[in-house]
Order: sequence, then structure tokens, then C-alpha cells
Amino acid sequence: MANDDLIQSLRDADAVQYGEFELSHGGTSDYYVDKYLFETDPECLRAIAAAFAERIDDDTKLGGVALGGVPLAAATAVEAGVPYVIARKQAKEYGTGNRIEGRLDEGEEVVVVEDIATTGQSAVDAVEALREAGAEVNRALLVVDREEGGRELLAEHGVEMEALVTASDLLDAE
Repeated sequence: MANDDLIQSLRDADAVQYGEFELSHGGTSDYYVDKYLFETDPECLRAIAAAFAERIDDDTKLGGVALGGVPLAAATAVEAGVPYVIARKQAKEYGTGNRIEGRLDEGEEVVVVEDIATTGQSAVDAVEALREAGAEVNRALLVVDREEGGRELLAEHGVEMEALVTASDLLDAE
């Protein structure tokens, strides 16, 4: 999918908004990309899944970062016909107590799937959880890179970030 088409899909889902917004890391921004709007819009979710599927191999396993990366990983898994696991922020305190949900074998290569990177910390947390569970993680696929340090933080952890669009792309398209 062409970058312009994906940006239009995000806009059609009303996921790109302008104003003053507080971000999860405490900073503020004059634009906001609402992951819940693009992840719950079937056309936009389908477009994202198709774009991610183009970037992975048939033997790839995906790792969806809870919460936002899970619908993206699930949709991409269906589109590409590959399995996925879910990386929780913390181990649950009931049932199996797993931090990684789904089947994961020692040494298996996993590509992390995430919605938006600002600082990149939630993707790094997922990478660390997957590695602790025995996975090999070298790549992360994201919908939007806000270009506020996420790519650099992931690189410090040996992970290459590939974003479908950047903040510059979104703002230039405005």
C-alpha cells in the first residue's frame, strides 16, 4: 500500500486529530493519532494488516504488544497466514500467570507489532518480555512513528523499527 493511501485511510477513520493533546508519557502535542479509531475501523485495519503482511515472510511469528498491538497482530496474522503471540505489560496474577500468551518456542524469531511509537518504551518492554521467554527479536513493525525517540530507543536494544508512516508524513500531508 502506498504511503499516501495509508494516510488517507487513517484520515478516513478520523484517527488523525489536531488540537492540544496530552500524551501517555506526559508530554503534549498539537496532533494526536487515535489508535482506537484506526484499529476498530475495518477498512483501516485491513489496510494496515495488508501493509504489514507485505513486510514479513511466511515463516514469521508476530508479537502483538498489549493492548494496541494485539488487533494489529491478529489482523496481520490472518492476512499473512502466520501465527502470533501477545506480549503483556505484566504477568497476569491468575490462571497460567503468563506474560507471553500463545505458543512460543525457544529461539523462535518474532517480529513485534505495535500501533504508535512516541518514546518506544512499550515496544522495548515487549521486546524484553519476548526475549526473556526465549524469543529472538530484531524487528518491530509500527503504524506510526511520532519521531520522538522511539526508533533510537529500539535501536539501542538491537531492534530495527519499520513504521508505515511517520509524524512528518502525517503533518506534510496536512
